[in-house]
Amino acid sequence: MSTQPNRAAALRLASLLLGSGTLHFVRPQPFDRIVPRALPGDARAYTYASGVAELAVGTALVVPRTRRLGGALAAALFVAVFPANIQMAVSWWRSDRMSPAAKAIAGARLPLQIPLVTEAVKVWRGTGRRAS
Repeated sequence: MSTQPNRAAALRLASLLLGSGTLHFVRPQPFDRIVPRALPGDARAYTYASGVAELAVGTALVVPRTRRLGGALAAALFVAVFPANIQMAVSWWRSDRMSPAAKAIAGARLPLQIPLVTEAVKVWRGTGRRAS
């Protein structure tokens, strides 16, 4: 089986993670707002920590030697940030300032975690196999 599809998936996931991780530092306020309120401490600390995690995992996906590990870490990261995505959706649904379209996007975004996790698992399990 060829590793080319896994490489392409890894680079797509890396682009997403590197872009999002950068945004955590460039524009942290939207991320601060979606940190689940049940977590102790300052939301900004969670924003920065998740940004570092996304940058590290994205980098691991780009580097061929660490790609499999990056796939496993990406899957775990996508699962770990899911509560923040739920928090965002709930906050947007409750807000009078959000448009119906924005509320629909917030809800539609939740199931998109599934293909992200499955693609990351494919990279984790599939990279490194020799072409037949």
